[in-house]
Amino acid sequence: MIYFDAAYIAKCYLNEPGAERVRALARESQGLASCELGRVEFVCALRRHVREGHLEAREMRAVLAEFRADEDGEVWQWLPMTSALTRKVGDDVARLPAGAFLRASDALHLGAAREHGFGEVYTNDRHMLAAARYFGLTGVDVLA
Repeated sequence: MIYFDAAYIAKCYLNEPGAERVRALARESQGLASCELGRVEFVCALRRHVREGHLEAREMRAVLAEFRADEDGEVWQWLPMTSALTRKVGDDVARLPAGAFLRASDALHLGAAREHGFGEVYTNDRHMLAAARYFGLTGVDVLA
């Protein structure tokens, strides 16, 4: 099983640059996981694509239907976000070196991946890739 952040989840459903490589990786895996936040981030990404004119509302609904069918088919394993996890991630972020840049959502992805025993996280987010090591993880970008 491999861990995708929301950027890679989006590439599974949208024709974005690098989507074919991410889809090939997803097909080869024994399962896909992300924290529950990834689901919400994905839907927000779809809304952004509609707002920016890259998707029509009807196209977004079709993508969401495909996504939900995959959820029903257990393609995705959603990892829970608990109070204990968010507290631990907050403590981890407080200990980061002064120059480390990390968004809250990326910190939660990294913390959830670590908490659930993943050694790697797949993303093309440069800040998340750089911060993965602070969580004992390896950041992997198949698009690099």
